[in-house]
Amino acid sequence: MKRIIPILTVIFVIVFMSACSEKAKPEKSNELEEKSTSEEKQGTDKGQEADEDNSDSGKDSEIEAAPLPKSLSEVAALSPGYTSYISILDEEGQKKIDELTKDLPNISDNPTENELNHFYNELLAIFQQDYQGPEDLIARLKFSSIGSPDVEDPRMQFKDNLNVLVILDGSGSMAKDIGGQTQMAAAKKAIVQFVGSLPKETNVGLRVYGHKGTGSSADKEMSCSSSDLLYPFQPYDKAAFQKSLDQVQPAGWTPTELALTEAQKDLASYDGASNTNIVYLVSDGISTCDDDPVAAAKALYDSNITPIINVIGFNVDHDGQRQLKEVAKAVEGTYQDVQDAASLQKELDQAKDIAKKWAEWKESEAKSLSYERTKKGLEIFGYDAKEYKKVVDEGQQVGFALQYLYQTKKIMSRESHDYLRTRNSEYHDWIKSQQNALKEDLKKMNDMQYNEAIQALEDKYLQNTPD
Repeated sequence: MKRIIPILTVIFVIVFMSACSEKAKPEKSNELEEKSTSEEKQGTDKGQEADEDNSDSGKDSEIEAAPLPKSLSEVAALSPGYTSYISILDEEGQKKIDELTKDLPNISDNPTENELNHFYNELLAIFQQDYQGPEDLIARLKFSSIGSPDVEDPRMQFKDNLNVLVILDGSGSMAKDIGGQTQMAAAKKAIVQFVGSLPKETNVGLRVYGHKGTGSSADKEMSCSSSDLLYPFQPYDKAAFQKSLDQVQPAGWTPTELALTEAQKDLASYDGASNTNIVYLVSDGISTCDDDPVAAAKALYDSNITPIINVIGFNVDHDGQRQLKEVAKAVEGTYQDVQDAASLQKELDQAKDIAKKWAEWKESEAKSLSYERTKKGLEIFGYDAKEYKKVVDEGQQVGFALQYLYQTKKIMSRESHDYLRTRNSEYHDWIKSQQNALKEDLKKMNDMQYNEAIQALEDKYLQNTPD
């Protein structure tokens, strides 16, 4: 019996401890379950809060549609898009619209008015035309009025000597083919015809830039240092000028600032007091030499040379157009984008007409006001015809695209389609009304004295011109 008691005691202790252990397990499990339930609840709450935050964020992140332009200057400040004609009736035209509109915002799910307005802005940008604003027309009117009897600005008055400098882009991109010839070949042809038509007393100069090296990084320093006066100022000699021009082949980078800085040196001995100095910058793109052509142009313009500086863009992309327009704006000159030799020739011929007036002035030192009114009238007519066509073309292309997008179910709702078509019609009707108002103002001002007319135009249309 003595030996049985301890054994029973041990068994009792083991059973008791086991029972206590089993009793303790549910309590621990409950704690874990409660903790897990609490964490899941917190996670759910956080998830709900995150969803709410994301929902709010989605609302907040909706892009606010920018307002449409409120002036012709604002219309002209927009970057041009695809301006060629597209037909939605043929397969190639449909493929082109698909390509151009592939990144448009999705408006398939009950879009808000703001979303529709943003969609329209993006579609309009695709087909945006390259409009010329009132400031461009005023610059052209100023240029065509050089030498008029009532012009008070000394810069715009005829002097005893007329000097014309052509600054030609010789960078590698001028080798681009346009209709069976390079841009360089087209430019050379137009320049030769232009200088050959100037009065024989005119001094002509030809400066080229970016014509050395290649477009490789290894040649950048050399190419960005290349600009030469190939034909120093003198009356036009056909053989000598052609020989100088033949040296130019499309080659390297585009040091526009250098060319303009060197041009100031070329003209240093031709002060504005006794010389009418006209400079044409012909380029096919943005300066690629980490420089500041706008500042260089302004320095040339503000010097005692007092030149008239015009800029011609030859098949220029959006960035190049933006910079070249800034150059023209800084010097109160004209900017014109041309696509081929014929349009380049036409633009250069503006200076040919001025040179002809200068030759006549040299003989008589007097001009008929009726001739000036006729010239201004032609400028007005040409501006109105070109700009009106752009409005029609742009409105039609956007309208065709909307019709195609609706037919191919990329615009699902008839209400969305009709809203966008109405917005398109109203916007382009507004541009037409603004252009008509400008044309009427120009007609009234055509009979004014030059200074009075230009001042009236600038006061009305250039006060809120975008920088």
